[in-house]
Amino acid sequence: MANTHFLYNELTRINFFDLHCDTLFESFSQHKNLFDSAFSVNFKKISNFKNYTGCFAIWIPNNLKGKNAFDFFKKVLTNFKVQKKKYSKFLNENNINIILTVEGGYVLGSDLSKIKILKSENIKILTLTWNCSCEIGDGCDVINSSGLTKFGKQVVTELENNDIIIDVSHASEALFYDVCDTAKKPFIATHSNSKNVYNHKRNITDEQFKIIRQNKGLVGINFCKNFLNDPDKSNLEDIFLHIEKFLSLSGESSICIGSDFDGAETIEEIKDVCDISKLYNFLLKKNYKESLVKKIFFENAKNFFN
Repeated sequence: MANTHFLYNELTRINFFDLHCDTLFESFSQHKNLFDSAFSVNFKKISNFKNYTGCFAIWIPNNLKGKNAFDFFKKVLTNFKVQKKKYSKFLNENNINIILTVEGGYVLGSDLSKIKILKSENIKILTLTWNCSCEIGDGCDVINSSGLTKFGKQVVTELENNDIIIDVSHASEALFYDVCDTAKKPFIATHSNSKNVYNHKRNITDEQFKIIRQNKGLVGINFCKNFLNDPDKSNLEDIFLHIEKFLSLSGESSICIGSDFDGAETIEEIKDVCDISKLYNFLLKKNYKESLVKKIFFENAKNFFN
């Protein structure tokens, strides 16, 4: 990558908290290590930040159901544990903190007791659905979608009882509003942009953003080119426009980054985590105060998790 040395120098002054990447799935499925394999995120790359916290998702493919889904979760988790132990000294020395999440309610099957297992494995976030349906309810691809199932409502309550954060990225609007009616604690959208700026089914409306903000939740800006604009046109300016829209809805303390690295095709300017300084500097050139940029890049998410 051109200018790597320059970018690494820029990264050393940046604290970065990423609400969503899919690197664990890629590491497992490609049988490659998390340290220096050619993923958008790896341990060596993120060591260049001043501080880095990343929510590493265990994505459950939608063709896996019941026991197969849970067995897959365990295999990916074991792969991570082995590598975390192997590189633990490196992670500690470089201020790297990994938060484990699961993307896809298939992991539960129809068994509420699985939630306690997730808690025991230190899973902090569950993305309730992927794009299709699961036992919890409907994702954003479902035509004439419904909201939470009876089981899904029980899941929301049990997740909160076990201090696992509810993630509504990928949810249908009907499911989103059922979560609003059922949840008692703040919930988040780890990697979703503004539907007002670009009308994509994976993005959220102004009203949805306001509800998340009012409930003291978070929304992570997604770098996927398909969710920002026409994918042939998407660039840094589009990321800025989505941030601007959420800021106009009083979102200064709610906006974060949810890159979707290793799970989506990102814009040309930000192909991997080493390119993050480009966005940081772009926002400064847009006359954002650095205190605001720091909130978006790190502090909002850190304060939420604290």
